[in-house]
Amino acid sequence: MFSLKKSRESNFGIKLSKIAVVLSFVLVGFGCKGTEPAPTPIVTEPSTAKQYDTPFTNIPQTADILMYEVNLSAFSATGNLKGVQSRLDSVKNLGVNVLWLMPIYPIGELKGVGSPYAVKNYTQINTAFGNLEDLRLLVKEAHKRNIAVMLDWVANHTSWDNPWIQNPSWYAKDAAGTIISPPGMNWNDVAELNYSSTAMRKEMIKSMTYWVLEANIDGFRCDYAEGVPTDFWKQAIDALRAIPNRKLIMFAEGAKKELLSAGFDMIFGWGFYSKLKDVMNNNKPASDLLAFNITDYNNVPEGSQILRWITNHDDGAWDDSPINIFKGQKGALAAFTLTSFMGGVPLIYNGQEIGYAGKIPFFSNNTTKIDWSMNPTILAEYKNLMAFRNNSNAIKRGTLEAFNAKDVVVFKKKYGTEEVLILVNVRNSKVLHDLPFSLTNTSWKNALSNENVNLNTSITLEPYSYLILKK
Repeated sequence: MFSLKKSRESNFGIKLSKIAVVLSFVLVGFGCKGTEPAPTPIVTEPSTAKQYDTPFTNIPQTADILMYEVNLSAFSATGNLKGVQSRLDSVKNLGVNVLWLMPIYPIGELKGVGSPYAVKNYTQINTAFGNLEDLRLLVKEAHKRNIAVMLDWVANHTSWDNPWIQNPSWYAKDAAGTIISPPGMNWNDVAELNYSSTAMRKEMIKSMTYWVLEANIDGFRCDYAEGVPTDFWKQAIDALRAIPNRKLIMFAEGAKKELLSAGFDMIFGWGFYSKLKDVMNNNKPASDLLAFNITDYNNVPEGSQILRWITNHDDGAWDDSPINIFKGQKGALAAFTLTSFMGGVPLIYNGQEIGYAGKIPFFSNNTTKIDWSMNPTILAEYKNLMAFRNNSNAIKRGTLEAFNAKDVVVFKKKYGTEEVLILVNVRNSKVLHDLPFSLTNTSWKNALSNENVNLNTSITLEPYSYLILKK
């Protein structure tokens, strides 16, 4: 069991006066959950604690990110941090430059169901995954390969046996004064936090800062970010970015664009994923996806991005694999091409790149292990696609020109003198597509094979096939 004393000892003061100022700021009038007065604030004293190791200096620009999500228990035979470290070269060879680790913390047992999102202690590592030295070594080896490492952060709630529960005013309560789970979510294994508590806010920021200084991590994916007041995120991100000589990546699991104004670099693209399934599975016009892409980026600040995917830990555990959702390997590759080349930051969830067809659980009782020897041709295609994307400013930063069509998604992207044309058949049948006038009788090179391609007035595309052409 973890004692309150242990928890408090693991949270340390920060040497930086700028951070201390942010953390000692008295929060008033935020309109957060709970009405009772906050307990006596925890004093954050300056410390001589120093940053462990050298801060990573090659954090990619947001538009350049290729993110990879790791489910630790399924990723390797050992199911731990050392297992992730052992496969870093494979991740690097995929073109990845940001690694997202699912929660590494001890899992709550009281009312627990084995979810890693029921955090029992914010500043400890689940012994099933290893220890602090294992994490430090993983981060060090990732940095050697120019890969940044992000931790999954759960700020809306804790497990019922987290030491913080001994501060009842840190938690949301019902009218009878009983601590509650997040309303309407059916997450009965966790207790919702109360952001009216200044002391709790300070402790949350201290806990996040702990991992930046103690393990040299490079940012956070923030779970259920919309369940936490936006003003807290602004305070937390300001404090984290006040740490000298660091550039951190902040990614919100949320669709509200106000999160970007709070300092997040990216938000979650549920809408695009939903529209993609609608087009590919429900015979909606291909042009609907292009129209949604424009709407999706309305009011997104310059430099901010939307993360896009064809699977992640939730979809891969509860819904199905991309292979089944998109009707086979070809459909899954076509869907991935659209999510990676139209706009936004692409996400690859472990196993996706070798066409793993089963569900991948992530609770503590998971026994699924990914067989990395599967489908080498699929892996090779992922590498080719991502190698081109990583080297194409037109794809990552270019302006988009959309062409309306029913069965083929057609668009051009241009940046400076670089011009790329993408055509993706979103149907599980051969399609004869009449090209728009501006594309007829034009010459290109296949970006993946470097073969010459001459477009006439129409083109025939095999089921779920795609062409990536460059000038």
